[in-house]
Amino acid sequence: MTALLEKSSTLHWLGRQLFNRDDPAAFFDPLLERINPMWVQQYTPARVAAIFNETSDTKTFVLAPAGRWKGFEAGQHVNIGVEVDGVRRNRTFSLSSSPLQWRADGKATLTIKRLPGGLVTNWMHDHLEPGAVVGLGEAFGDFRIPDPQEPALYIAGGSGITPVLSQLETMAASGYRAPITLLYYVRTQADVIAAEKLRALAVRWPAFTLKIFTTNESEPQLLCEKHLGDVPGLPARRCYLCGPKGLMDLANDLLYRRGIAEDRVHSTFFSAPAANLDTSTLGGAVRFERSDLDVSSEGDAVLLEIAEAAKLSPRYGCRMGICHQCSCRKTSGTVVNRLTGKASGPGDETIQLCISVPSGPVSIDI
Repeated sequence: MTALLEKSSTLHWLGRQLFNRDDPAAFFDPLLERINPMWVQQYTPARVAAIFNETSDTKTFVLAPAGRWKGFEAGQHVNIGVEVDGVRRNRTFSLSSSPLQWRADGKATLTIKRLPGGLVTNWMHDHLEPGAVVGLGEAFGDFRIPDPQEPALYIAGGSGITPVLSQLETMAASGYRAPITLLYYVRTQADVIAAEKLRALAVRWPAFTLKIFTTNESEPQLLCEKHLGDVPGLPARRCYLCGPKGLMDLANDLLYRRGIAEDRVHSTFFSAPAANLDTSTLGGAVRFERSDLDVSSEGDAVLLEIAEAAKLSPRYGCRMGICHQCSCRKTSGTVVNRLTGKASGPGDETIQLCISVPSGPVSIDI
């Protein structure tokens, strides 16, 4: 919970709107958006070129970004911005296509599952149409293809297949020869995302072994010791995990029991895991120095939410502690990392607004 302690003057408000950002060209975005949404400067516009159904609750959106977009590496994420009921919303999704496709035709794909109660995913499924323009952030993330080549095991669940698709297509196209095995867990055969693409890869790419397991059909096939035991040369493989938390926790545990070193297991998350924090020690007075604004907070509200409640508009991206777009300078005070539970030092340092919770008085340079 936050409470505004001191109302800033109209001049301070105007100053925040004009100068608390690194992209002054974006001041003209409201006008540019009316003329041509592909001219907007605050983010990279991307036109929706096509939309395909993958399953009953999953669609692939083909995007054609403006020329200034820098591209991506296989397995990375992007932030997508859409306007829902007059409010701009940002969400993070994995790219599902190969960067080789983007270099060839200027297009990239997002494969997005409709989430029950999900504001943005439901809106995209129900309202986004070819020809529309969305905001596209620069790619980020270190879920990368092995370099140099070495054997790999992928364990994916449901829509966690999306960054894996990007990597598999890239590896196949570049002649990756080390053995690759994918263990893919879905509820039913009807829930296999990119089924034709995966099976085509298995046919034309000799190094690739595809195994699909269904967890909600007559004989549930859950990840187990036997599935890992059937992977040849497992100790020499680099392992990649993406899927629901339960699957990833189980996979990590099974791999640990088999002696796979932690630094050879790579994970990418649907949402960031959070530590259990002692809320009695959290909260306090927050000073936003450049905005000349003082607020108070209670409980485990992160600084990004506190700033937004105070009508500030700091830069942010994934809101998960991954992309670092919300990084800024803390000039004094202590914050607790929402993911790890660790406290910062009391002095000047760079923090991430989206995962930093005040623990006593804090001053922030925004």
